[in-house]
Amino acid sequence: MRGKTVGFVGLGAMGGPMAKNVLAAGLPMVVYDIDRAKNAQFAALGAEVGDGPADVARRAHVLISMVDTTEQAEEVIIGAGGFIEGAKAGDVVVSMGTIDPKVLHRIHRALADAGVEIIDAPVTGMIAGAESGTLKAYVGGATLALEIARPALAAMASEIRHIGALGQGIIIKLVNNLLAQAGRVLVVEAMVLGTKAGIDPQTIIDVVTSTSGNSVVFQNSAPRMLSRDFTGIRMDITIKDLELETQLAKSLGVPLFMAAVAHQVYLMGKAAGLGSEDPTAIVKIYERLTGISLASP
Repeated sequence: MRGKTVGFVGLGAMGGPMAKNVLAAGLPMVVYDIDRAKNAQFAALGAEVGDGPADVARRAHVLISMVDTTEQAEEVIIGAGGFIEGAKAGDVVVSMGTIDPKVLHRIHRALADAGVEIIDAPVTGMIAGAESGTLKAYVGGATLALEIARPALAAMASEIRHIGALGQGIIIKLVNNLLAQAGRVLVVEAMVLGTKAGIDPQTIIDVVTSTSGNSVVFQNSAPRMLSRDFTGIRMDITIKDLELETQLAKSLGVPLFMAAVAHQVYLMGKAAGLGSEDPTAIVKIYERLTGISLASP
């Protein structure tokens, strides 16, 4: 049974719905989260609950880490009490968080000594995609390891794309995130500019949606500024991703002017107490600066 069991650590805003889809696909599962309430929820759904990452690894063949930061991923996978202490030769670790590619390679070297493989498989599609099982997974690493992990990935993602060598899944995710994160700041500025000039915010949305300024980021972000729906992926995560993007660019000698500016805007939002809200909440900063509101009446 262990050879068919999926281990899942990290049952947060994204990880929770993703793990539920793995369970719904009929795959045997053992889970763990530092939040005991989440463990209890999954036990009620029929999953086994481990005592920690090492215990999860003792009981599962494919080991998924879905945590927020590089530090957390390193701790879960190769830290004290991590996967490495319970995994067996031939097991596959799937790192699904957006983490530092350099650290991913360090994790890989540590696991290789134990005969354990790792692939990176960050996803796009936000919480809605996690809930519906329609995420897109971008994979870096060995083909054989991907095939071992594919049944679990297929339960969470409608598209699984093998980008290339280990770490390249993360890199393509960072490229995509850069466009979305910097683009969101521009959407906020455009919405505030038009509203300050006297145009109804809904009119701006109606016009831009059918013109050259339209984008997925605009479609997702602009209506939320009117409805004041700031739930979703935390701004703190956006800041973390931008730091990874600029670190990668520095290592490659690539200038990223827009990333640097966007990073500062989101840091301003965090300083204003918005770090736990969706990054679209930066509109509140611009509203305070300009004395207008985009909120629907």
